[in-house]
Amino acid sequence: MVSAYCNRFYATKPELAARRIEAIGYLVGHQLSERYTIERPRFSDHLEAIKFICKDFWSELFKKQIDNLKTNHRGTFVLQDNRFRWLTHVSIDPSPANTDLSQEPSLATAESKAAQATNMHLYFPCGIIRGALSNLGIPCAVSADISNLPACSFLVRIKA
Repeated sequence: MVSAYCNRFYATKPELAARRIEAIGYLVGHQLSERYTIERPRFSDHLEAIKFICKDFWSELFKKQIDNLKTNHRGTFVLQDNRFRWLTHVSIDPSPANTDLSQEPSLATAESKAAQATNMHLYFPCGIIRGALSNLGIPCAVSADISNLPACSFLVRIKA
């Protein structure tokens, strides 16, 4: 799906592809959270809903729980998955440490495109998380960070 939106539908406009992929994820997350919470009482606070996402919701989607949850208790949560299933087969060729990228623009361009392609794959799960929390009555913004593959961190900021 990601490659279709990036290479065919919105090949010249990656920002539109990213928005569309995230919107599809939002709809999927919204519908899945409706299905998974149909027999549950409403959550009393944000932390309880985030814990549901980390344990039950993530287990339904990826057959494992989120590995780590951090919060500042002010509406910001970091959900960390150390082996995010959708990134386990993605690889970016790291450049040698002593290579100066300014001397090899083709290497820098190739690395940039690989990183952009990897980031495009994260818009969908960000949308899923945002849609699930929205359905639970928690408006938020979700972004993703990949420091070392296949580990992935999702930053959830609750809107006031």
